Amino acid sequence: MIIAEFSKYLQEHNDELLTRQTTPLKLLHEWLKSVINKNPKNNIDKIVHKEIMYAQNDNGDYLIVGKSDSGRVLVSALIKFAKSYDNYNHAKWIEMTEQSFRR
Repeated sequence: MIIAEFSKYLQEHNDELLTRQTTPLKLLHEWLKSVINKNPKNNIDKIVHKEIMYAQNDNGDYLIVGKSDSGRVLVSALIKFAKSYDNYNHAKWIEMTEQSFRR
């Protein structure tokens, strides 16, 4: 359910991903930051608030940590999903690039 919500966020930024303007890991950081910095309105927001800690320093570096064992599993799953989405988009980008060279 949380990965599905993050997936929707990635799909909203699909054009930026396909043109390599951003990465799914950067979008994960932005999505978590936006969810954590607002009042929880639904179960997804509440779970993220309860299970994940987000910290950022003045240089823009950030840290995402699970607050419990289940939070660590959730963070790991989100990172793995972001990486697999990146691999998928990279394959699509290569395919688009090859098609443009064939024309």
